[in-house]
Amino acid sequence: MQPEIYLYNTLTRRKERFEPRRPGEVSIYVCGVTPYDDAHIGHARPAVFFDVVRKFLRAAGYRVTFVQNFTDVDDKIIARARERGMDPLELARRYSQSYLEDMDRLGVERADIYPRVSEHIDDIIRMIQGLIEKGAAYASEGSVFFSVESFPGYGKLSNQRVDELVAGARVEVDPGKRAHLDFALWKAAKPGEPAWDSPWGPGRPGWHIECSAMSLKYLGNSFDIHGGGLDLVFPHHENEIAQSEAYTGEAPFVRYWLHNGLVTLGDEKMSKSLGNFVTVQEVLKEHHPAFVRYAVLQHHYRSPMEFGGEQLETMKRGWLRLNRTYQQLAGAAPAAGVDEARKAGAPEELLHAVQRTRERFFAAMADDFNTAAALASLFELLREVRPLLGQSPDDGAKAALGAARAVLEELGAGILGVLTLDPLDPAGDTGGRSDELVRELVNLIVEIRSEARAARDFARADRIRDALQRLGIVLEDRPDGTRWSFKE
Repeated sequence: MQPEIYLYNTLTRRKERFEPRRPGEVSIYVCGVTPYDDAHIGHARPAVFFDVVRKFLRAAGYRVTFVQNFTDVDDKIIARARERGMDPLELARRYSQSYLEDMDRLGVERADIYPRVSEHIDDIIRMIQGLIEKGAAYASEGSVFFSVESFPGYGKLSNQRVDELVAGARVEVDPGKRAHLDFALWKAAKPGEPAWDSPWGPGRPGWHIECSAMSLKYLGNSFDIHGGGLDLVFPHHENEIAQSEAYTGEAPFVRYWLHNGLVTLGDEKMSKSLGNFVTVQEVLKEHHPAFVRYAVLQHHYRSPMEFGGEQLETMKRGWLRLNRTYQQLAGAAPAAGVDEARKAGAPEELLHAVQRTRERFFAAMADDFNTAAALASLFELLREVRPLLGQSPDDGAKAALGAARAVLEELGAGILGVLTLDPLDPAGDTGGRSDELVRELVNLIVEIRSEARAARDFARADRIRDALQRLGIVLEDRPDGTRWSFKE
């Protein structure tokens, strides 16, 4: 049975119960990158977040169709290509491939479809022609503009009235427009720029029409989820709604609008145009891909995300603690289902903890994709199983550890992608905290300390205890022997 999922819809400005257009199926379109430079961490955030959304919905029993475009016809691409003496489409192809490779390294599953603007010119021209026929657009001096006045609902996504919209807010200035807020659907060709033939003369598409034409082609007139950064609400997504609903005559164009908060460095949005960005390639030289995902998912997707500084180091310590315990767990027992573990005599208390973790994880994700709360459920389970990791477990305890491992692999590795059995930093150093050899070495040291205590050599026993504590290993002396665990 599929869980009840609630999403915050930018269009209505409230949480709503998620009801897809077709039962059991979800259609998603996410605005992709304009490929004129290397991808930065601001691009990684929506890619990682919507990757998790897709995987969670699939785990919840939905069949998901995921479309993400490449805006490979754009002013920025043309300008960068001119600087480098390259063909604009070749430049875009190069950085599109670079983006895909960066996202592969981050564990982002590739979209079902990656439409490119340059490959959908006929679809775009057909849509523009339809808008002209419906009286929602007009040709002017070789260009075509959408008439905002013709669409009474304009401003409903950004919650603005037409008469209140401030001049100049990412609105293009063009003498061929009848009204200031009208926007270009087709731009007349300029010397040295890529152009295609059209009924209005040679030119190229405007920014907003591209996403409308491609999303309508692959997902239909009213699809489920449209995603993108908060900075796209106006004018891009506002304009998408206007031209799409004017063209199809159907509303809503999109059932649920999801917008992620921006990534900042200092007090500014991370942006290639501002020059204050850190590329994914640079980040991955210093951090494991699973940690980058963890850093993204520690923030609720609608909140801003500061990347860097002391907060990043704090998150790194938490991620290392999580993964060191997970890797120790993976070395202690093979994955096992709860029923299988129960038959092997696993303690019911631990099996309840495993089941409770899955329930809490799904509840958190079903509440507007609260990834931070979902991560907290993983920490809670590892706290439950950690006491068993510093000893030689019997068959029942080992079975319980196997059930814990299985649910962590499903949720933490499979859906969130924050758990890994790989080395925990890019240099390949695990810190000596997770493999079977180190577990045996710690057990040997604990045994030597126990012998020192039995010989009443308490000074040596205390030195061993203190040395282990400095390494992050905590000892607990019990009547039945000494147990050890990694420090929280």
